Amino acid sequence: MQLATDKMLFEKADGIGWMTFNNPERRNAISYEMRLAMLQILDDFEADDAVRVVVMKGAGDKAFVSGSDISQFESRRATEEQQREYAERSEALQARFEAMQKPLIAMIQGFCLGAGLGTALNADLRIASDDAQFGLPAARLSLGYPYPGIKKLMDIVGPARTKDILFTARRIGAAEAYQMGLVNRVVPRTELEEAVRETAATVAGNAPLTVRASKLIVAEALKNPAERDLGRCDAAVRACMASDDFKEGRRAFMEKRRPAFSGR
Repeated sequence: MQLATDKMLFEKADGIGWMTFNNPERRNAISYEMRLAMLQILDDFEADDAVRVVVMKGAGDKAFVSGSDISQFESRRATEEQQREYAERSEALQARFEAMQKPLIAMIQGFCLGAGLGTALNADLRIASDDAQFGLPAARLSLGYPYPGIKKLMDIVGPARTKDILFTARRIGAAEAYQMGLVNRVVPRTELEEAVRETAATVAGNAPLTVRASKLIVAEALKNPAERDLGRCDAAVRACMASDDFKEGRRAFMEKRRPAFSGR
């Protein structure tokens, strides 16, 4: 697959799809071209049955993602037309994240700011190093932060903490991020990759249909009651119970061995 830029990398191994923000000289700031490549990578991972779980990470040791590439603002976001095109591309990427059926893990070290935090919020699990820093500096740039991003943050940390993060534009350390529920785990920097690999391997080894159904039902539960598709939730649960994997899970339990799930 030929990506839109070499500032994004991807690889697949042992059921895990790795997507890397490869712009370390700018602390992995996300450019317009990187957004195009992210769409390509996520589409590919979603379509590949061998990929059971996706991990996002930043190249180097300074940042997950430090924000959007501000150096492109004059060339990409100066006029109304450019702003509209940029917004459409960002919305398409957000829609791709929202539609992901496979579990997504963010491996966060160093800076996770602005668009970096917005990207990390799309993950189902966020595992951070103890030196990670989080923040949304939109108020320092007079940037309007869109509804979907604020809603996603509020679903995770609540309205009061969301206002704190947005109004103050302050940096939040890993310990406070964990305390407010912004990340699932905090580990020493030297143990981060091992912790993420272990978690991803565990998820990849579990029944894909069950993981997919769980992700779907949590997403539906976060919607307004009138918007929830409970029929889709019920169908996902029935698919688990009617699957070959359900039979394999029972056999493996009786035979006291690890199940070998196929996703069917």
